[in-house]
Amino acid sequence: MSFPSHSDNQARSQDEGSATPNPLARLPSVDKLLVDAGFAPLIEAYGRELVADCIRTELAAARDAVQAGGDAPEITVLLSKIAVRAAGRIRPRLRPVFNLTGTVLHTNLGRALLPEAAAEAVWRAATRPCALEYNLGGGERGDRDSLVEPLLTEITGAEAATVVNNNAAAVLLSLNTLAAQKEVLVSRGELVEIGGAFRIPDIMRRAGARLVEVGTTTRTHAKDYESAIGARTALLLKVHTSNYAVVGFTASVSTTELASIAHARGLSVMEDLGSGTLIDLSRYGLPREPTPQEAIRAGVDLVTFSGDKLLGGPQAGIIVGRRELIQRIKKNPLKRALRADKMTLAALEAVLLLYLDPERLPQRLPTLRLLTRTEADIRQQAERLLGAVQAAFAGIAEVTVVPCNSQIGSGALPTERIASHALAIRPAGKQSGRKLSRIERGLRLLPIPVIGRIADSALLLDLRCLEAENEAEFAAQFAQFRLAAD
Repeated sequence: MSFPSHSDNQARSQDEGSATPNPLARLPSVDKLLVDAGFAPLIEAYGRELVADCIRTELAAARDAVQAGGDAPEITVLLSKIAVRAAGRIRPRLRPVFNLTGTVLHTNLGRALLPEAAAEAVWRAATRPCALEYNLGGGERGDRDSLVEPLLTEITGAEAATVVNNNAAAVLLSLNTLAAQKEVLVSRGELVEIGGAFRIPDIMRRAGARLVEVGTTTRTHAKDYESAIGARTALLLKVHTSNYAVVGFTASVSTTELASIAHARGLSVMEDLGSGTLIDLSRYGLPREPTPQEAIRAGVDLVTFSGDKLLGGPQAGIIVGRRELIQRIKKNPLKRALRADKMTLAALEAVLLLYLDPERLPQRLPTLRLLTRTEADIRQQAERLLGAVQAAFAGIAEVTVVPCNSQIGSGALPTERIASHALAIRPAGKQSGRKLSRIERGLRLLPIPVIGRIADSALLLDLRCLEAENEAEFAAQFAQFRLAAD
């Protein structure tokens, strides 16, 4: 039930005792609007309670405007504003965008896109009961890792595997299992910090292990590890420096040599590959990254890597290696807290199945498909879209097709660039910098936000990640572009 507010009663009494009507009296009540025929479609679409709340908010704003000397809005105006507010209330915060930044695996924009097969697998797992921890053959409780472990061991050559919710969790869990209250040797040149303040020393401390730094930032030798091994040493850790490169007069210990040093002392060696590709990218003309297969062949006992980076799957942390070590990890109480859910496992299984057919992988795996797009193909796409974008910016900015460079992203191959093409938007006239900011914001306000990057006094829309089936949708919404207010 709705009751008139004190200000409403006061406005009515003033209106009755005065020859001059109080403009506040023209504002309708919440109840009157709720029974107005014009509001029926809103109530049907959004529900009575949500619409009523939006009405109260808009009436409060209208009351403030009237008291400041403005006019009371007509019901049709209120209806329009309330409709916009209600639609905004139910609009998802996790919205699709056009990633035209030139970074294929963009951490802030969701990293890897799932292939169609994985999306379908997620839908099935989410909408129907599934054998997540149930052994259909034996009719008894099963292990959720069994959904993907056979595929992971087949692809990587490891004895066993397990999956957690991301690679930071994989590193944390492995260190806590193998080296709690003991020492872990790491080269100073590998003490990385990755986006989101993920630092190897911090993770090690949280895992309960003691960090022992060996060598220097630029040069670490086998003798540095050998001299640092002591009675408390549990593990030698190698970290792939995926988000930076050390160049110049450098030296590092190979994975094979590090494994030999560890095994000679009865110790284990672990390698964190970070973005962890399962294939040799050089076969597709891309820069080479180390793989888990190579680490296992080199004698590494435990390898950790991500599922949602170069692998091209869902967010996950994957651990492969010796069976005895994997079993110890699975028994750690932290494993339950960090385990992957059914939708992650469904998506990961579907993606891993694609790797069994490597010949068709570039066409079926979005990450690889985007990374291997040719410069000529992207340039042709830019030329097809040029007219629509130029029309949207007529009199505002010049739009041209320019060569540019894309990058893989998410810490993978930080110094490598891939030739691409972009639509460059350069504001015309004075205050170009201010206008550029307004253009950039205006594109973010489109129905499907367009995210580019600013470089050389222009907004670049790198088209590497715009797939052909989305071209029409992308071009059509430029008719709705409006220069954003300051």
